[in-house]
Amino acid sequence: MQATVIAEMRRRIIKGYVEPGASLSEAALADEFGVSRTPVREALKQLQTEGLVEIRPRVGTFVTVPSRREITELFEMKELMEGAAARLLAQRGRVPEIDSLERNLREADAAVEEDDRERYALLVQEFHDLLIVGSDNNKLQAHYRTLMNQLAYPRLVNTSLSQPGRAIQSDREHHLVLELILEKDGDSAERVMREHVRASRRALLAGLPVGGAFEALGGKGPDPA
Repeated sequence: MQATVIAEMRRRIIKGYVEPGASLSEAALADEFGVSRTPVREALKQLQTEGLVEIRPRVGTFVTVPSRREITELFEMKELMEGAAARLLAQRGRVPEIDSLERNLREADAAVEEDDRERYALLVQEFHDLLIVGSDNNKLQAHYRTLMNQLAYPRLVNTSLSQPGRAIQSDREHHLVLELILEKDGDSAERVMREHVRASRRALLAGLPVGGAFEALGGKGPDPA
C-alpha cells in the first residue's frame, strides 16, 4: 500500500493537482487511502528524497516550492541529459523512435498552426520523452525520470510556451534536432538540442515572477494523461 501512496502523491504533485507550498497532512492522507500513518509517513520520506516534498520537523510536510536557482540548476542537468540522448540516438540509425518522432512533429506542426497550446505542450513532453527512450541507455533514462519528477515538468512547460512566439520557435528547434539525428550528425544534434533546452529555460524564467516560482507554478491544470 505504501507504493500506491507514493505513486499517487507523486502523480498529484508532478501534474500540479497539489500546489507548491501546500501542506500535506499525514492524518488526512491516511484517512483518504485507508491506511495507518506509518505507510503515509514512509511515502512522504521517499518523496522528500525525490525532491518533491519538504519535511520540517515539528512543523509539517509541504510540497516543494522550487526557486529560480533550483529550476536553473535542474535545467542545466536537463540540457546535459537531452543533449547526450540526441547524440546517442543519432548513432543508432533508423530505430522505431525515429518514426514516433516524425509523427510527433507532424502533430506538433498542426497544433502550432491551430494555436492549440495545450495540445502542443503535451507533444513537447512526448518529443523529449521519445528522445530519451531513443538513446537506448537505461541509466540515462532512470536519472532523467528522477530529474523530471523534481522539475514537475508539466507545470513548467506551459509557462515556457506562454512567451510570445515560443511555440513556433520550439517547433522549429525540434525539427532541426531531428534533421541532424537523421543525418547521423551526433555532435551537431547534441549541440542544437542543448541550445533548445537553454532557450526553453530562458522562456520559462521570463515567465516566472521575479521573486520566485511559486505563483507561476501554483494552481490545478488539466490532466495531461
